[in-house]
Amino acid sequence: MPDAENGRFALSPIAGGVIRLDTRTGAVSTCTDTGTGWACYAMPDERAALDTEIGRLQADNEKLKAELAARDPTVTGKSDERLPKSDALKKAEPKVADGERRIEIPLPSDPDMDRAMSFLEQAWRRLVEMANRMQKDVSGRI
Repeated sequence: MPDAENGRFALSPIAGGVIRLDTRTGAVSTCTDTGTGWACYAMPDERAALDTEIGRLQADNEKLKAELAARDPTVTGKSDERLPKSDALKKAEPKVADGERRIEIPLPSDPDMDRAMSFLEQAWRRLVEMANRMQKDVSGRI
């Protein structure tokens, strides 16, 4: 077993070995008996990876803030007028013919109708094929 070096390491048993915690650095290792002696392998430290990524993102954020501050603060084409409120989920109103109170509903085009008919034909053929297979399976079992 590894030497505890005057309490530097805390050991906890696991299946097939021990987990070793270095109380000075916080590094965690798994130690196993390989038959020729004990071997300890460092476990990946997710916290260190997260801290590294957070540091990188903070540096990028500061760099982008500096670039933004260095830009000209005046934006051309900007107006102080408020935009009208509109409901993005509101459906478009059907067209009303000029001078009449009639609603025009656009009909599907010929290619749209051809696609729909093709889909229905394929679905019908598959349904008939499935019924034929089921009939053969049932008659084969009796």
